[in-house]
Formats: sequence, structure tokens, C-alpha cells
Amino acid sequence: MTPRELAKVYDPHEVEERWYRQWNDRGYFRPPDQDKAEHYSIVIPPPNVTGSLHVGHALNNSLQDILIRWRRMQGRDALWIPGMDHAGIATQNVVERQLAEEGLSREALGREAFVQRVWQWKEQSGGTILRQLRRLGASCDWERARFTMDEGLSKAVREVFVRLFDDGLLYRGERLINWCPRCLTALSDIEVEHEDTTGKLYTIRYPLAHDPSQHLLIATTRPETMLGDTAVAVHPDDDRYRHLIGKRVRLPLTTREIPIVGDPILVDREFGTGAVKITPAHDFNDFAAGERHDLPRIKIMDVHAALAPALLQAAGSDPDVVAAVEGLSAAKVRPKIEHWLKERGLLEKVEPHKMALGKCYRCKTVVEPLLSDQWFVKIQPLAEPAIRVVEEGRIRIIPEAWKNNYLGWMRDIKDWCVSRQIWWGHQIPAWYCEACYGTPFLRRASDGAPLIPSDARPIVRKTPPAACPKGHTGTLLQDPDVLDTWFSSALWPFSTLGWPDRTEDLKRFYPTSTLVTGLDILFFWVARMIMMGLKFMRDPEDPDNLDKAIPFKDVYIHALVRDAEGQKMSKSKGNVIDPLHVMEKYGTDSLRFTLASMSTPGRDIKLAEERIEGYRNFANKIWNAARFLLMNIERNHKSGGESARRTLPDMWVVSRLAKTAESVSDALETYRFDHACHLLYQFVWHEYCDWYLEMAKVSLQDPASAPGARQTLVESFEKLMRLLHPFMPFLTEELWQAIPHDGDSVMIAPFPNAELPSDITNTQALGAEQSMEALQRAISLLRTGRSLLNLPSSHNLDFYLDSVTGSERYSFRAGNLYLDALGKGKAHLAEKGTWPTRRMLILARQGMTIGIPVGEEIDLQKARERIEKQQAEETREKSRLETKLNNKEFMDKAPDEVKLDHLQRKAAIQQNLEILGSSLEQLKAMS
Repeated sequence: MTPRELAKVYDPHEVEERWYRQWNDRGYFRPPDQDKAEHYSIVIPPPNVTGSLHVGHALNNSLQDILIRWRRMQGRDALWIPGMDHAGIATQNVVERQLAEEGLSREALGREAFVQRVWQWKEQSGGTILRQLRRLGASCDWERARFTMDEGLSKAVREVFVRLFDDGLLYRGERLINWCPRCLTALSDIEVEHEDTTGKLYTIRYPLAHDPSQHLLIATTRPETMLGDTAVAVHPDDDRYRHLIGKRVRLPLTTREIPIVGDPILVDREFGTGAVKITPAHDFNDFAAGERHDLPRIKIMDVHAALAPALLQAAGSDPDVVAAVEGLSAAKVRPKIEHWLKERGLLEKVEPHKMALGKCYRCKTVVEPLLSDQWFVKIQPLAEPAIRVVEEGRIRIIPEAWKNNYLGWMRDIKDWCVSRQIWWGHQIPAWYCEACYGTPFLRRASDGAPLIPSDARPIVRKTPPAACPKGHTGTLLQDPDVLDTWFSSALWPFSTLGWPDRTEDLKRFYPTSTLVTGLDILFFWVARMIMMGLKFMRDPEDPDNLDKAIPFKDVYIHALVRDAEGQKMSKSKGNVIDPLHVMEKYGTDSLRFTLASMSTPGRDIKLAEERIEGYRNFANKIWNAARFLLMNIERNHKSGGESARRTLPDMWVVSRLAKTAESVSDALETYRFDHACHLLYQFVWHEYCDWYLEMAKVSLQDPASAPGARQTLVESFEKLMRLLHPFMPFLTEELWQAIPHDGDSVMIAPFPNAELPSDITNTQALGAEQSMEALQRAISLLRTGRSLLNLPSSHNLDFYLDSVTGSERYSFRAGNLYLDALGKGKAHLAEKGTWPTRRMLILARQGMTIGIPVGEEIDLQKARERIEKQQAEETREKSRLETKLNNKEFMDKAPDEVKLDHLQRKAAIQQNLEILGSSLEQLKAMS
């Protein structure tokens, strides 16, 4: 293809939409029909159907797209499956708010009509984020897009539920769960956000039953839950209380007496008073303690987090208390409790107390632990193989530091509550027979849903049963609850590929290759996918082969994106960076490259808009390099033409590009996106543009070297566009299409490797790098000297090279043309220690010495002042670096690459100071 002209300025808006549409229309995002030997597949962490693109999504999906484009260019059979999560609570809340604006409610509509309304909303307004991912350049196979509520995935959900139940791994029982009093549903741990707040710590006197003049001091932040206490615990080795174990205390504000028990797990005898209350129905730690001591569970709150009079009466509460708290929430009851305790002389003290308050992630209501009948997955049998595959390295967690977090959580994992009391979601495939139970079930007042008794026996089926096992018909009621959103997403790696059917996609792409996700869902999603994959994807003919059952081979945990000060982004703080805004302002490639370049393992990203602007400048640098190339090659230039004689800079840049390509691939293999970006940036800006293009300008002026320079310019830039493409897809496609190339698109062109062109041997490449290194040192020293003497580039001068080895003499002869051109003067090889004049500024670095004549026109006083000022600045920076390097906390916490960077900068400053000191002494001697 012949080259075409480029506009003076890169306009990403026009480029991005055009190329994305063409890529998609041409089917480049789909894996080829033929089955290749090496597969590479990724399933997208499904964003919520209610979501819109935020900077965390931008990071997560940029990294996935880098991987999938890279593997696709490597010739892998690459598939990236997109999709969305139905987001039960979030979506239901969105539609309920719409109904409220219309003066309606979901109860007024009824369940069936409400669910239809949600589907309508989903088709009309849901999925915005998938459209925004296209804007980001995500090269997903959109024809395979899945939704956790579509028929195929619903089939998988029912299959898994029934098989877990049949295997004894799923049960219904009364346990303590997180409860949202506003959404009126159970919540998973991840759906509870903890907010730091300052509350009160109440220290209450619990009189001893056998001697009311004595008491135990109990501290609590929730005094209203005292009405549901069933015991007080002390440490069995605590000498203060050991003699009281087995005795009883009078529970304040009630008629009950409760036992004192010894519990070394619940009680820390060094903390607080050394005695704690146990309220099994309203605290998770207390629930576990209640099971250890076989304590009753006394529930005192209803589903609205209000103290229920009937429950309080049953718990033996003081009649005055029962009458005064009817219908009041726990927060409103608390001041009354404080008043009554104080009035009766039972309140020791009240003091401020910092604590984390759990709130519903959607409506921000304070979450209450609530005793409730729910469905649970018996998790321990599923966790054991999921622990083993990570311990054995069958699944790698990257960075490896998170491996211990995963293993620690899995070894202490609790049964998983999978039922939710909402309407939008997969309704639990369990039915109950009222006839078999003997009496009709009660109905919920709000919506008429059946209240399933704890002892009702479920009939679990994939499809609605026509009759119960005893033959009753017409008396079967389906469980009104739906499944936790995480239940369906736990099946994502195989349900999206067609399971439970044995589809070709399942055979071809499972296990998937890499999962890219954030740390916050390592336990709640990643761990559950591993457990479900190992349970349901084992080959019946080879059940012990866990490698075929794991859902993915690598789990890459990326950083969190924070603001420039390291603060969490939030709308209330006004520090949110909107990816759509910055893509509009700076271009998509600039955002992608910024996020990838800052993805250092184990470190949060402190993102400032200035960083994105900096990489916009990087994109412009590449654009201008392309314009230079196109201005200096013939219109009929063909890619892959006959070789022309290569100059030293030509062979050097080809060698450096080959090594950069190898290093970038190595970095991506280890998920060091930051290293890959650093390598690319350094090569493009500092080697290709700052050195090679400047030397190419010289080569192009010489008829003998111009053909080789033009060939190298085209070859190296075309290869560079392929190397950059996974990171900056739009810019590279536009430029690749503008220069001579072979093929239809850079995104399906081969990813560069370390091979050199056939006309350059490894020996020649090594020699070229050594020679160029000598040239660069000489030119850099000369530029330093010009700066010290304040000599403009227009000032041509003779300069001298001393202490030159034999190989360096060869390098200077081979590169003499470039040495003179970039040095803006005439280079001479001096005999050792022999200079043409005594007024010479001698500069030395790394065995290289140059001399610059100091003419009478040089103002020595001003030159000394400049050097002294630079010395002071360099000394201050060196001192700052030494302070950090001598700081034990910094050295213990800083990543190795940060410490190495500080050491290298300190060494470079030391070299500069040596040159400055030597130069200052020389100039003083000339005065």
C-alpha cells in the first residue's frame, strides 16, 4: 500500500469511532472458525446492567483488552466474552424509583407485572456500560454477549441449584444474615459498605442474681439489643471472673436471668471490662457463641429494624419498655434505653466511640443482623478443592501476595446465604405443598407472598412439578425468594459458554485463560467461580483431573484507582475522574496507556488528569513521527522492498526495537503492564524520536545512506505500530494504515518478536548498539558542556575526544557524520592528554572524555554562577533522595522498582555533581 498524507494534528474523535466500527463490522473481534492449537479466552467481569463506565471499569477493561489484542496478534484462538449482571437489588431499586415517580409501587403492580416492567427497562435503558466499553476500544465478541438472566444462563442456574440440593450441599435453615430494613432483603457481605463514624459506647451494670449488690460491667454500642441477651461471657482463665462461671445475672429492663459462661474465643480478657454480652439473634460473633453454648436465640426486632412488642413480651421485657418502644427503630429506641438505665442506676458511663457502621450499598440504610429462614450453600466441601488448586499452583493469583489472603479466607469460610427477598432475579426452583404441611401458609401483608414455615419440606426441581410426591395438585407454592446475584455470576466462566449443554464453545474455550479483576471481589466472586467450576466442570471420565475443571488459569488482581492524593474517589468529595470526559478531552488511547502504565502490582493508582494529558503528548509525539516518515519516503514506496545499505543508526534502531519487542512480551507474560508501557515509552520517546529520527534526518541528506534510512524508517515504524497496538489501538491503526504495510488491519497483523531482518546479523546488531552507545555518550557530554558554557546550538565549534579506545575510534569513524551533525560542530580525535589550547573545558563520564575550547567570548563569571546554582539544586535533590533511602519505613514498604529508581537517580545526580565540580574548578583556574 502506498502512503497517504496525515493531518497536522491528531484528532482522536474522528479516528476512534470510524475504526471501531470497521473492526466490529469486519468480524475481527470473533475468534476464527477453525480450531487452533492454542486458545486464549477471557470472560469479562460482568458489570451491572444499571452501571455506567467509571475509572475502575476503564482500568479493568483496558487491561483485558491489552491481553486479548496481544494474544490475538500472536495467532492465538482468542475470545473475550462480554456480558452483564442483572444486579438484583440495584435494578429493582431503579425501577421502584421510577414507579414511585408515577405514583405506583411494585406491590400495586404485582410480581409478574413488575418483573415485566424490569425487563422493559432493561431493554430500553440497561446496558449503557456495554456501549461505553466500545468507546474504550474493548474488542469483545459482541455476538456472544450474555446476560445473567437470559434463558441459557437461567438454565445453568436451575441445574446447579438442583444438583447442589441433591448432593446435600444446599439447605434451608434459620441463621443470622445481613438484612436491609429498607430493601427488606438479605445482603451478602460485599453488599454491606462500612462507614467510619463516631457513636457511643455504653457501659451497663448487670447485677448478679445471687447478690444484686454486685454486678458485671458490660460495654456495648447497641444497648437496645440487650433485651435479646441470652448470656454473659467471660474468659475461663480470667481470675476476676472465673468463679462466676455457671452463675447468673439479672438482665436489665427485663424479668429474665441469664447465665455466665466461659468463652475464650469471644472474650479478650485484656480488652474492655473482660465481660461481654451474648445476643445470638442480633450479632454474628454472638450467634457463633450461642451455638457453642447451646443458647436460645431471642429475636427482638422485625424486618423493619423496629423493636417488635410481641417479641419483646416473649423475651420478658419490662412492660413499660414494651409500651414505649412500639414501632420505633433501634436508633430511636437507643436514647430511651439510655434514659431508663440511668434512671435505675444501671448505667456506669457513656463515652464517644469510633466504629464502622454497616450500610446497604444501594440505599445506605444501616444494616441489621437478623435471624431469618434462608437458603444456604454448605461451603466447606466446595472450598477444600478450591484451596488445593491454588496451593498447588494450578490457578495462579497475581500478584502472589494476594494468594495468602485468598487461602486465609477460604480456610475460615462460612456457609453462603444465597436467597434474597426481592422479585428481580432467578426465583428459587423450590416448591412447597400446603396440603402436605396441613395448614395454609400465612401471607405477607405487603404483597401476599407466602411466608414459608421453617419446617416446610421443599420440593426442588428444574421445572415446576405437576404434583407433590404424595400426589397433591393445586396446592404447590413456589418459594418467593430469588437467588443472590453472585450465585449466577459464580457460574459465569462456563454458563457463558453454553453449559449445561456440551457446546463447541465449551469444549474449545474452557478453562478460560485469565481473569482480570479487582481485589474487592476476590472472595465474593473469584473464589465462588473456582468452587463452582471444580464442582460442575469435572470430566466424568477423568474426575481427578482438576486442570480441566478450573475456571481459569491466572487471576490478575489489579490496583484500585484513587485521586492524585490517594483518596478514594467519590462524588461527594468532588474528586471523581470521569473516563468518558477524559476520553473526549484527551483521546481513548491516552487514558488506556495512562492506566496501564500506572498498574504497578500491590500499589493503588493515584490518578491525576495531568498524567493523562502527558500521555496525550506521547500520542502526539508518535503522530508527528509518522508525519516525518511520510514526508521523507517516496509515494510509490513498497513495504518489504529490496534491502538497501543500512547505516549505523539504522542497524542500532532495528536491534533496539527487536529487544524492546521481546521485553514487552516478557512483561505481558508476567502481567507487568507498567513495565511494558515504560519500555514502550522509553523506546519511542528517548530512542526512536530523540536519537534515531534525528540521525535519520542526517542519513536522508546523503544519497548513499538515504535508501537504507527510508527502508528502516518504514520497517521500524510499521513494527512499532504493531508493538504499540494492544495499548493504543486507535492511533496505531490510523498510522499503520497511512504507511506502507501488508495486510488489512494492524489488529490482526503479527505481534512483533525479537527476530532481526535477514540482512542484519546478531553480531552486526551487537556492534551497532556498542557503537551507538559510545556516540550517545559523547554527544550527551558535548550537550552538557554547551549548557554549562551557555553556547547556543547555532554556535559551531570544534570539540575533541580523548581517551578513546580502539573500538570507540571505529565507532566515531562510522558515526562521524552523526557526531558532527548532532554535536553542531566538528569532532576531532585527540591524542591522550594532548589538547590544542590550555583553555579547554574537560568533561568525563564512564570512560569518555571530551574537550571543548573555551573562547574569549565566554563570560567565565556567569558560567561559574550557573554551575554553582545547578550544583545547589542537584545537591538538594540528592539529599532528598538520601533521606528517603535512609528511611526504614520507606525501604520496608516501597516496591523494589521504586527503590531501584531512587538509587539510579541518586547515582546519576552524583555523576552530574562530579562533572559540575570538576567544571567549576577548571573555569576558576582559567580566570
